Amino acid sequence: MRACLEARGGEVSARSRAAALGHAYLALNETGRKRFLGVLASEFGSDTETVNKAISDLQNATNTENRMAAEKRLREALESKRARLLTQFNALPEGVKFLVDMRAELIPWARNDPFLNTVECDLKALLTSWFDVGFLELKQITWKAPAALLEKLFGYEAVHEITGWDDLKNRLASDRRCFAFFHPRMPEEPLVFVWVALVEGMASNIHELLDKGAPDQDEKHADTAIFYSISNAQAGLSGITFGNFLIKRVVDNLSTELDGLKKFATLSPIPGFMPWLRSNLENNHLEFLTIEQQEKLKRTSSKGSPKASLIHLLYDTKWVNNAETQSMLKPILLRLAVHYLANEKRNEGTALDSVAHFHLNNGARIEQLHWAADLSPRGIKQSAGIMLNYLYLLKDIEVNHESYRSGKAIMTSSDVRDLLKDQKPT
Repeated sequence: MRACLEARGGEVSARSRAAALGHAYLALNETGRKRFLGVLASEFGSDTETVNKAISDLQNATNTENRMAAEKRLREALESKRARLLTQFNALPEGVKFLVDMRAELIPWARNDPFLNTVECDLKALLTSWFDVGFLELKQITWKAPAALLEKLFGYEAVHEITGWDDLKNRLASDRRCFAFFHPRMPEEPLVFVWVALVEGMASNIHELLDKGAPDQDEKHADTAIFYSISNAQAGLSGITFGNFLIKRVVDNLSTELDGLKKFATLSPIPGFMPWLRSNLENNHLEFLTIEQQEKLKRTSSKGSPKASLIHLLYDTKWVNNAETQSMLKPILLRLAVHYLANEKRNEGTALDSVAHFHLNNGARIEQLHWAADLSPRGIKQSAGIMLNYLYLLKDIEVNHESYRSGKAIMTSSDVRDLLKDQKPT
């Protein structure tokens, strides 16, 4: 490690040392790799004395020239030795992929280890600077793509499982599109897959959208592009957004190809909704329920109180198969879902739901919620079967993004705002 930092010799020597270090890391078992990363954390951070001197020089600078020079020295002092070491892998043919895979291993280890967390933070910052959407190449994936790439679609599809080759072929049909983003330093490894259905009007049900038995539609008649799955293919890039306009790149591509497309929207899950609701029900009152809804809940369950009845129903998914119970829960859960999407936020003010944050940050607005749109076990567990459309209005994408980033404003349609209106107990 120290030899790499000393940078003796020329560029060829530096690459050779970095490659040797990478091979040594790959030869280690899990214990050895943790020890390796622990050394990076403890012995290759910033030099405190140099940082303090740079701060002192900045504080004592008496003119613009001295202040700018002191700021430069402070920036250089704050860059850790391990960050400079990790940067050297960018010059190797497989170096970037090596760092992505290293971070994939490191993320779970770093959660409970503050030393390893410093290495993970350095790696994340480094990869974030390398993986902005402007550096990425967008490619359409078709049924004629190499078999090795098609096989990766099976493993990387994280939202709606691909059940076999027939299912995959259906998702690559003439009225469908699949796009992948690639990095020039990882040309054989897709980073993100974006799946699109070309339809007439808004899609409201994922089962209908992915029905293998449905006939292919004429793409020339499509007026709406529905983004129904966006999957990160690299665990080591988790938490890295690839910039703020990833979806806009795909929208621009589709607009150029198909001038009949007028709307661009998603059919998205709400993965954090049910975990949030279950964790909050125990401590919250039920002001969001009307008296009539509370009475219906008590009659539906033997648990006594409306609150206990609702908790019981949400943990026992049999309600999905009962039309009367569904009808009773629908207005309750839809309104709670809208509240969760529009009002529940992280400490920094961004949307609590990860999918909502992604699309709002990319310039979309919350357009419409759909009941019983995903009745798969996963859809029930995560979102109570609810899905929604995020709408990308081309003229508003950048304005919505800026509003969200600067003021954390969450843009919604009038229909969604109507669901948020107070329901006074009657």
